[in-house]
Amino acid sequence: MPLHVVSAILFSPRGGSAHVARALAEGLRAKGCEVTLLAGSRGDLDGHGDARRFYGDDDLRAVDFGPAIASDDPLAYTGPSGTAPMHPSFEDRPGAIDRVFAALDDEAYERQVAAWSRELAAAGAAEADVLHLHHLTPLNEAAARVAPGIPVVGQLHGTELLMLEAIDSGVPCWPHAAAWAQRLRRWAQECTRVVVAEGAVARARDLLELDYERIVPLPSGVDTDVFRPQLVDRRAMWREVLVERPRGWRPGGGAGSVAYEEDDLGPLVDGVVVAYVGRFTAVKRLPLLIEAFASASEQTPTPSGLVLIGGHPGEWEGEHPVETIARIEARGVFLAGWYEHARLPKLLCAADVVALTSSREQFGLVLVEGMACERPAVATRSPGPVSIIANGTTGWLTADDSKDTLTRALAEAIGNHAERARRGRAARGIICEHYTWDAIAERLAAVLEVVAAASVAP
Repeated sequence: MPLHVVSAILFSPRGGSAHVARALAEGLRAKGCEVTLLAGSRGDLDGHGDARRFYGDDDLRAVDFGPAIASDDPLAYTGPSGTAPMHPSFEDRPGAIDRVFAALDDEAYERQVAAWSRELAAAGAAEADVLHLHHLTPLNEAAARVAPGIPVVGQLHGTELLMLEAIDSGVPCWPHAAAWAQRLRRWAQECTRVVVAEGAVARARDLLELDYERIVPLPSGVDTDVFRPQLVDRRAMWREVLVERPRGWRPGGGAGSVAYEEDDLGPLVDGVVVAYVGRFTAVKRLPLLIEAFASASEQTPTPSGLVLIGGHPGEWEGEHPVETIARIEARGVFLAGWYEHARLPKLLCAADVVALTSSREQFGLVLVEGMACERPAVATRSPGPVSIIANGTTGWLTADDSKDTLTRALAEAIGNHAERARRGRAARGIICEHYTWDAIAERLAAVLEVVAAASVAP
């Protein structure tokens, strides 16, 4: 009999964890597992948060946040099967519809658990061999209530650890922080196994008070047939993305509120392009990246541009990139807006370098995707990038909080074509050897099979 897995993620698709959830569900199916995927969904972001569009209809149970969003209080919404109150967030963004978990009281928590208990039951959780739950969320409590005899393998994606670190530091002072910290730790300890990125094992152990033997190190991966080096008409690509169909946005504006003229595209057509892909959250430290790029571009005669790909309209923390650009009068920095995952390979191939300046980055999927396209990486030292990049061989690693060393690395990457090419080729070789989804799904399938077998052993 094939292994029956119910995999679940509370959030609508918008970040790296959704890509991981989709790839692992597809990979487990390819390994012969029966996988039902339960996921949140919203239709108010030009389709970008639509679970059916993102995951496909292959044994998917989508939970619609639309009715909650349309209600007077999205977090207080109660509705029929197939809906749920708006999901909270591990990030605290003033005015955002998805408030931080640690600000929710017990009543709001119970609404989340009740809705997701119903949805897990409808997805067949009680009949599964094993549950694969992404993040630590009310899904964990729901699983304990509706499928108490089914083992749970939890998979962390880093954002839950960031919120827990913020709670432990006491800043900010969320009103229900202690209760949520206790819940996250309890949920992790109730998992039979906890999957984490290879660079975050010690951090997860210490924050969640876990035994080492219950932690499974597992990287994220990439489809190397999709993410591969390919020729791209750069002028046409950047003209479409930045001039003809702009999606960049500024605070208070929607997609397309930041746009460019074709005369602005010179650095992207004739120069070296540095690409960032991701959300506009504080941990990504985009002001540091923009400032370091501006300094690097002044230190080398080679024309260059920095393209920021990502950021859901209206979602950002700290200083918005538009504000950073204005503050330092940076030139050659472009906001491309959010694009679906299927567009990323060509966007990355229209660049020369992929950059990531996160602090406490647990993995860094975009690094792997860019490196698979033979684009070397420039990143600050945090657990994820350190485990992926071989400094001097497949990219550049710099001191975590040093603008000067980041500037020097960017300047070298921009100014040295031969070195970019050498490190790019080496990068793809490493990715093809260690980071394919097929290999990673096989490792996860083995973990799930062992956990499921142990739960029925006499």
